[in-house]
Amino acid sequence: MRTVDFTPLYRSIVGFDRLADMMDSATKIESQGYPPYNIQHVADDEYLIELAVAGFGEEDLVVQVQETVLTVSGKNAEKSDSDDRRFLHRGIAERSFERRFHLADHVEVADAGLKNGLLQIRLVREVPETAKPKRIDIKSGVGSTRAQLIEGGKTKAA
Repeated sequence: MRTVDFTPLYRSIVGFDRLADMMDSATKIESQGYPPYNIQHVADDEYLIELAVAGFGEEDLVVQVQETVLTVSGKNAEKSDSDDRRFLHRGIAERSFERRFHLADHVEVADAGLKNGLLQIRLVREVPETAKPKRIDIKSGVGSTRAQLIEGGKTKAA
């Protein structure tokens, strides 16, 4: 596996700490793919994450968001030593896990549900009105001078 050194980039960017942290964590993602998952783009502002969590119940799973990081963790109840099951083949993993997803700005978790061994987490992007583009009307008229426009904006020329 090839590693990428972002140190030279960090010397020339200011205020992009979150982006730098995301790039660092993306390069350090563990190669294990447990549990397997899908990310779907359902609609313009809606996404769906599905994790295959066979063997886990609702009480074994935790879905939480802190700032822009969605963390999904599963902890199976400890199997007792008196478990008399003898496996000829054991292909269903029953180990604990923690999976993190970095969310873009304004992406929120709408809900989560467990059905047929799939944990489904629905995400929606809700951009607040203050962050949406706002159209500015252009006024036309004879006699509008730069000084009038500046004065109308509560700024006076020196």
